[in-house]
Amino acid sequence: MNILVVNTGSSSLKYQLFDMDTTVSMAGGVVERIGEEQGVLNHKDFSKGREEKTRLEQKIEDHREAMHLAASLITHNIDAVGHRVVQGGEAFKEAVIIDQAVKEAVRENNSLAPLHNPPNLIGIEVAEDLFPGKPQVAVFDTNFHQTLPEKAFLYGLPYEYYQKYKIRKYGFHGTSHKYVAGRAAELMEKPAREINLITLHLGNGCSISAVKGGRCVDTSMGMTPLAGVMMGTRTGDLDPAIFGYLMDHTGMSQKEMDEVLNKKSGLKGICGHNDLRDIHALAQKGDRLAILAVDMFAYQIKKYIGSSAAALGRVDGLVFTAGIGENDDIVRARILEELDFLGIDLDEEKNKIRSGQARAIHKDISRVQIWVVPTNEELQIAMETCEVLER
Repeated sequence: MNILVVNTGSSSLKYQLFDMDTTVSMAGGVVERIGEEQGVLNHKDFSKGREEKTRLEQKIEDHREAMHLAASLITHNIDAVGHRVVQGGEAFKEAVIIDQAVKEAVRENNSLAPLHNPPNLIGIEVAEDLFPGKPQVAVFDTNFHQTLPEKAFLYGLPYEYYQKYKIRKYGFHGTSHKYVAGRAAELMEKPAREINLITLHLGNGCSISAVKGGRCVDTSMGMTPLAGVMMGTRTGDLDPAIFGYLMDHTGMSQKEMDEVLNKKSGLKGICGHNDLRDIHALAQKGDRLAILAVDMFAYQIKKYIGSSAAALGRVDGLVFTAGIGENDDIVRARILEELDFLGIDLDEEKNKIRSGQARAIHKDISRVQIWVVPTNEELQIAMETCEVLER
């Protein structure tokens, strides 16, 4: 079975075609700068045993045109399409075949993810036109976190706000957390139901999840992806009184405040950069704010490891993934400093090894295993699409 995975962003479209008999990617690519003066499509085909690249630079009016361009480069049969949808709210606890009712439910959650759900819905509707009669499946970022208990997902607000407005913790990066938790169980050679993991998705956006017996019991992001640890440009957790205080003293509007919190804060807000490669280079030169930014970042993640351990009661493994988690040995080492009291002992030499493969980086004496596992959200979406069709 060939599954096309589609991830539609506000101005981009990512796609990948999998042969699910082998779980091998046959083709894939990304369309960027949709709606701008000059759009770009980069496509790769792997089906002939070698990588063949295609690059197009032209104005790409909208997602419909982007999807048509991508489809024109895919020469293989497509049996079904799996779509990444960011926000499923409480309506969906697992991947589902898309029908009119599902599309309406996605639309109803637009207010919870205004930058993501609308383009996700466009991607679905264009794929339905392009591939008539082919099953379309929605895989939600929030699905994996639907197992959180009420004590973990509710805020200390009047309960009626949850009832009326669905204000609660939803969590994000769920597809990534689910994938690496499953891979870690395989690598540790134990059934997922028997182990407790802390999964750390660390990229420009960051989230930490406590996974107990294969089920997520807590996660750092909240009602939106703004909550949790500080990130590339996002604040992470913040005293809510700060919002009103700043608006009163600066005259910022709610929209301007939102811009600061999401795009001008985090690592960038502290030292002017959100790419840790640039920050490390400055820190090596003694830049005080770059050093401070790394200190804050590692410290906040360390605290979330502690709170996740408390939620789990027993930790069998830590799993690092995503751009920073997979590639930044300096940050991993800083995060894990002085956590030996939890049974976490990092092997410094193993940690420094650069590799695109999953690998263990703990000492033999470590009670808690430490793994670096490259994430593959597209493959996870393809696998869940297959599961839905089999059901």
